[in-house]
Amino acid sequence: MSSAAPSDLPYLDAFPAPSREAWRSAVDKVLKGADFEKKLVGRSADGLRIEPLYPAATGPRALRATPGRWHVAARLDHPDPAEANALALAELEGGADSLTISFAGAAAARGYGLVADDVAALDRALDGVMLDLIQLRLDPAPQGRVNALLLAALVEKRGLDPASLDISFGFDPLGVLSTIGSIAAPWSEVGRRLAAAIASLKGRGFSGPFVTVDTRPAHEAGASEAQELAVMLASAVAYLRALEAQGMALEQARDAIAFTLVADTDEFLTIAKLRAARLLWARVEQACGLAPRSVPIHVETGWRSLTRRDPFVNLLRGTVAAFSAGVGGADSLTVLPFTAALGLADGFARRVARNTQLVLLEEAQLWRVADPAAGAGGFEALTQGLCERSWACFQEIEASAGETGRGLVAALASGQVQRDLARSRSAAEKAVATRRSPITGTSEFPNLNESHVEVLPVAPAARTQRTPAADASLDPADIIAAFVAGGDRSQGLIASADALSIEPLPSLRLAEPFEALRDKAQAAATPPTVFLATLGPLADFTARAGFARNLFAAGGLAASGGDSHASDGATDLDALVGAFRESGARLACLCGSDSAYAEEGAAAAEALTNAGATVWLAGRPAESEAALNQAGVVSFIFAGCDAVETLTRAQAAASA
Repeated sequence: MSSAAPSDLPYLDAFPAPSREAWRSAVDKVLKGADFEKKLVGRSADGLRIEPLYPAATGPRALRATPGRWHVAARLDHPDPAEANALALAELEGGADSLTISFAGAAAARGYGLVADDVAALDRALDGVMLDLIQLRLDPAPQGRVNALLLAALVEKRGLDPASLDISFGFDPLGVLSTIGSIAAPWSEVGRRLAAAIASLKGRGFSGPFVTVDTRPAHEAGASEAQELAVMLASAVAYLRALEAQGMALEQARDAIAFTLVADTDEFLTIAKLRAARLLWARVEQACGLAPRSVPIHVETGWRSLTRRDPFVNLLRGTVAAFSAGVGGADSLTVLPFTAALGLADGFARRVARNTQLVLLEEAQLWRVADPAAGAGGFEALTQGLCERSWACFQEIEASAGETGRGLVAALASGQVQRDLARSRSAAEKAVATRRSPITGTSEFPNLNESHVEVLPVAPAARTQRTPAADASLDPADIIAAFVAGGDRSQGLIASADALSIEPLPSLRLAEPFEALRDKAQAAATPPTVFLATLGPLADFTARAGFARNLFAAGGLAASGGDSHASDGATDLDALVGAFRESGARLACLCGSDSAYAEEGAAAAEALTNAGATVWLAGRPAESEAALNQAGVVSFIFAGCDAVETLTRAQAAASA
């Protein structure tokens, strides 16, 4: 009798274990000579191979410090404190257990953000919020030091024990430098102020984390996964150096840091990125002579993947990103409302964003398995690949040095980071423009009759300009005391001196070029249209007519026509031209089979041209191209063409 443990799936023992060679042999039969690499092997933006099949694998575990549920984070970003409070209370009553305060001026506020220039206003925004029962986060912002000290003053005014609170104070001067292009003092002075603020807050009993390494600016500027992780490491190391230079013990400096990363719509790469982030940070800790400790990682769904057109598709994007963040090991998560690209989200959009997480937590139970991707060959390979690429990018940044400093500060000042991200951004934009990276509802399957969605009728935040009243040498404790006594924001502001300036990183969404085309078409006095001039019977032109209709709609051009004009095995050109004239369009696009183009394309193009049409053609009929051009076809549309450039010309032709 065998002593081997019984199989969990004993029926599998009846079948021989499949080998990779047998699988590859079966695949080759299906491919019928096609290139395996081109058909089945993908590449990430960093050039990582994405295989169709992986064996089981092992790798270092990427575990959170505290297993269990992640925090469901909601945004407090309405400019008016009373309105912000009402929204915040609804979020907390609806299941959120974390609030992210995004003050006016924060990049993540997208032009909105809480306007609170004194403790009284901040108190109104957080009225009824029991700070000792939730997690509280501050979004990095240009006046982040003042925002943090205002919050500390509110805690003192309410008589709360700072040690009992879970607050992330959001200091990120490098993130601010990246987004607005300047900080108010040289890096060495910024480091001194940062260390002084942290020491003052710790002295009052706050445990932090105090510094937020925020990769959202890099992501929105086009960073690949490896580049985002490299900027994360370089930023964190810059803070370690700055704090250590001010006399802070390296272990304390490490414990002051938390990360904010982005969850995008690529499930596999997002999961691998979050796992890689923990492993890479552990390597930095080891290089510093520290025993690795799991760092808090907050995750926000990607701004750059959101669309203004057909925004309900953003619900799917947010769900994929939230799932990936949960599986990847986020400690807290913000799902951007599906209307975020259109304006400040209302209660409904916020509720849907919150419930996306609650369904994943309560119904899918994603939190019950620690690092569920561990052991899966695909995830382990991508995680390791990202670790290697990210470390190489990180070393390139670290090699930078100049008058402004070393590492990330010098790389930003010299423009090295901006150039590297611009190359990745250009590649991503090209993939979107050619629709190799399709955007559902925008570049693919656009809906010209999409329904209206509601956002709050709120104007962008306007903050009163205040004259700095603080001296650079003023103790942060004195600023907090001034705030408690009723002083306003100016009491903590310090005038700029020898400001450090760089070229700021752009914040872009991938859908913007197509949205601009749709906006232009919608604003036209006469909306542009195109007539689909079909050749032959229905079965011959349906595929290309559908392709053309879909492409033109992505640029806001409604397509008319598309009916069959076949008669006795040929196209009735008189009927075709008549239908074109009735349509009122100026642009006509021939749609048919290659054989129809060869037999009837030239005659149809000539007839339509004589009727006043600008004639295009769907497809690339190589052998007939010269004859078609001579007959009047001026442009061709096909899979892989630059859709943005093509649609720009189409709008011009349709309006000529």
